[in-house]
Amino acid sequence: MSWAGFKKSVNRAGTTLLQKTGQIERTVDREFTEEESKYRVYEKECQALQKDSKAYWDAMRAMTSAQARIAETIETFYGGDRNSEGAMSGHAYKRSVDDLDTGFTRELEAPYRTTISEPLGKMCAYFPVVNEHITKRNKKLLDYDSARSKLKKLIDKPSEDPTKLPRAQQEHDEAKEVFDLLNEQLITELPQLLDLRVPYFDPSFEAMIRMQSKFAEEGYEKLSGVQRYFADNVRDDYAAGQLDAQVEGVLQEMKELSICGGN
Repeated sequence: MSWAGFKKSVNRAGTTLLQKTGQIERTVDREFTEEESKYRVYEKECQALQKDSKAYWDAMRAMTSAQARIAETIETFYGGDRNSEGAMSGHAYKRSVDDLDTGFTRELEAPYRTTISEPLGKMCAYFPVVNEHITKRNKKLLDYDSARSKLKKLIDKPSEDPTKLPRAQQEHDEAKEVFDLLNEQLITELPQLLDLRVPYFDPSFEAMIRMQSKFAEEGYEKLSGVQRYFADNVRDDYAAGQLDAQVEGVLQEMKELSICGGN
């Protein structure tokens, strides 16, 4: 930081302190405050959306990978008799979820990145730039409040030096001009930024729905094919609640084994 920059920082810190103690009047701009408040909500929501979209993708990726590992284990369980219905269904299940796992990466990863992840990243990349403008605006407001206070004091109590008042007036006018320019720019453009959110995110929202639908439809299609390896009565037994009873029956048989704590 240059000496001039350091001096300005010190002066602004002093102005802030004097404002807190009521010695310098603070400019209150309700219009800017309202627009900044809306922008902060939008900034927070976009950052949360970016975080959640990444978590969603990671969760989907983890789910398909875990599903593939489950299928591998199930195929191992039924591997004793390769010609049994259980072995054929276990193999069909593994083949189906492997297809889902590889297809998930092959068919959805690139579209998800280009239509959802990257647009979110680009939007969030604007926020540091906008925040820099807001910070600059706030600094120039401190300069303006300081210059206004200085001018008011000279008007209320004129100095013996006749050059002080014109110089203070010039500093006041210049500070006000710079502040007004930044302030008006933000008041005008912050609402425009928020108004663009719907047309900007519309394609990403549509893409998210389409990809979720595609994943669900393909999963249903592939896994439905596994059902043909089960006995015809299995579906009816499931609907009638008989499968739960079968599980409870097997559990009871396990409890009766000595190694499981039975008598």
